Amino acid sequence: MKIRVATYNIHKGVSAVRGLPRVHALKQAIGLFEAEVVFLQEVQGRHDRNAAQFGAESQGHKHWPETAQHEFFAGAGQHAAYGMNAVYDHGHHGNALLSAYPIASSRNHDVSDHAYEQRGILHCVLQTPDAEVHCYVVHLGLFESGRGRQTEALIEAVLASAPAGEPVIIAGDFNDWRNNLSDKLRKALGVVEVFDQRDSRSALGDLVRQMARRPAAAPAPARTFPAALPWFRLDRIYVRGFKVETAQVMHGSLWAKLSDHAPIVASLTLA
Repeated sequence: MKIRVATYNIHKGVSAVRGLPRVHALKQAIGLFEAEVVFLQEVQGRHDRNAAQFGAESQGHKHWPETAQHEFFAGAGQHAAYGMNAVYDHGHHGNALLSAYPIASSRNHDVSDHAYEQRGILHCVLQTPDAEVHCYVVHLGLFESGRGRQTEALIEAVLASAPAGEPVIIAGDFNDWRNNLSDKLRKALGVVEVFDQRDSRSALGDLVRQMARRPAAAPAPARTFPAALPWFRLDRIYVRGFKVETAQVMHGSLWAKLSDHAPIVASLTLA
C-alpha cells in the first residue's frame, strides 16, 4: 500500500506578517499535497473575533468560514478529527488530522507543561485497506525542558496505544531546532524520520569524510521555518512500518504567504 502524507502548521489560518485571512487559500494549497493523510497544527476550532472581522461575504464567499477549520478543510470528501488544546475567551485551537481513510478512533492527550502554553498530542487510528495505521499529530512547546517532558509523554502514549509491529506515523511541529529529540524517538519507538536518508550521505560524501577522517554526519531533519527563507528544522515526520519513497519541503512564494512554516510532504509504502 502506498500512502502520501503531509504535515503543516497553518498559523491559525492567518498570514504571519499582516494577519490577513488565508483559510480559503490554505484549503486549495492543502489539496496540492495530493495526500491521503494531512497532519495540521494551530487549527482553529473557533475564533469569534476573526469570524466577526473577516466573516463578511466578498466575491462570492466569506473570508472566514462558518464551520471549524478542520471541517472546512476536509469538506465532504475526507474524514477529520480535532484535538482542542488552547482555549481562550473568543475561541480555541489545536491539532487536526484530515484523512481519506475512515478514522476508527481518536483521542487527544494533554501534554501541557505549564498553564501559559497548552499543548496536546492527537492520536487517530486509521482504517486503511491493508492495516490499521496509528497517527499522532504533535505540536511541542517553545521551551527545551518542556519539550523533553512532552517527548517522554509522546513515547509513553505510542508504547501504550500502538501495539508492537503496527504501523505508526508521528508528524507535526516539534519546535526542536537543535534536533535533540530525534535520537530519543528512534531508540524508544523504532521510528525513522523521512529525511534520514537524504543525499548528504551519498557515496561522494562518504568518500570525502573518509579521506578527512571525519565521522558520518548525523541525520538531520529538513529546514521548514520561516517559510519565506527556511532555516530552522522544526517540522518532522517520523514513521514505523513504512518505507520512505520521497520527502520534500514545499518552497516558494505561495507557501511563504500562507503560514510561517513550510509544509512537508512524503510518499510512503507499507513495509
